[in-house]
Amino acid sequence: MSIKKIAQEVGVSPATVSRVLNNPEYRCAKPGLRDKIWRAAMEQNYAPNEAARNLKKGIAGKIEKTYYINILMTRMDTAHADPFYTELLHVIESEIHNHACILSKVWYQSMFSNDRKCRTVNLDQTIHKMYEETEGKCDGLIIIGKCNKEALRKLNVKYKSVVSVNRNSTNYEVDEVICDGKKVAEMAVEYLIQLGHQNIAYVGECHNEARYQGYVDTLRKHEIDLEPDYVMETKQTESEGFEIMKRLLQSDDCPTGIYCANDITAVGMLKCLNKYKNRYYMPSIIASDDIEEAQYTRPMLTTVRLPRDEMGKFALYLLMDRLKGGHKNTVRMELEAKIVVRDSCTSVEEATWTDYYI
Repeated sequence: MSIKKIAQEVGVSPATVSRVLNNPEYRCAKPGLRDKIWRAAMEQNYAPNEAARNLKKGIAGKIEKTYYINILMTRMDTAHADPFYTELLHVIESEIHNHACILSKVWYQSMFSNDRKCRTVNLDQTIHKMYEETEGKCDGLIIIGKCNKEALRKLNVKYKSVVSVNRNSTNYEVDEVICDGKKVAEMAVEYLIQLGHQNIAYVGECHNEARYQGYVDTLRKHEIDLEPDYVMETKQTESEGFEIMKRLLQSDDCPTGIYCANDITAVGMLKCLNKYKNRYYMPSIIASDDIEEAQYTRPMLTTVRLPRDEMGKFALYLLMDRLKGGHKNTVRMELEAKIVVRDSCTSVEEATWTDYYI
């Protein structure tokens, strides 16, 4: 299928289709249009014509095999539940297109990130059913998000060429691109401590989670007691962040600093503070990811930026290299995170926020 045919099917111009397929940051004016274009491309097994591309560039050479790539999203059951993973998916989609490969299937299965659920289902049956859905179009698999170890081993046996993109290491079970969640949390909590905070809460997942471990280890390093009431386990969604802040506003013992394991949870907390303004409680909030929305909160969200674009690009690089026989040993590629200081954190003595809104 050509770009023109995709454009005709979706009802947009070929230029719009091209922008969506090539640019992960392109924003369609109509909600849902980007997903509709990619669905049409997947349904028709669209891949760029490499021969035509090379001819246009004046490059001669043999036509390489076209690879079919599948993606498994393990942190969400629907698209757009967590903007960081959605933004990372967009990068990988465009990289697949730029490598003249075909994106044949995207699954949203949060079950794979939940150890308890993985123990209660037939993993072999689930993975076999997913594999059958590809109808043989399954050269490689990219797993975005944390994955249960047993499920990961079974997926690796089934696909043979697997890359994990994650904050939690697979401990060399498969090729992986990571931005170490433990280090991310340590950076965030260290920043709050530098600002004089001692009563620091954690909001996020706890079980087998690198970010929670980083939070605990940093408190211990500074001889700060871990207060159980300050550990608030969530599914890391905006709505849960809102509800947690709502409960905090009714509490007599509130933390002065809060580390949210992801940005979208922090966004929910800020929205709650806007709705229930309380000038006597103004916590410093820091998160991690640096989603686009973090720039537009008020106060703007201080966060630890994960190098999303590089994570997506290197994931494709590792997968393609393995598919082409470039390497056989398991490769781990770790990228560095950086703090983006904005306005949502202040020192304990200088807490002067007067409003919260988005």
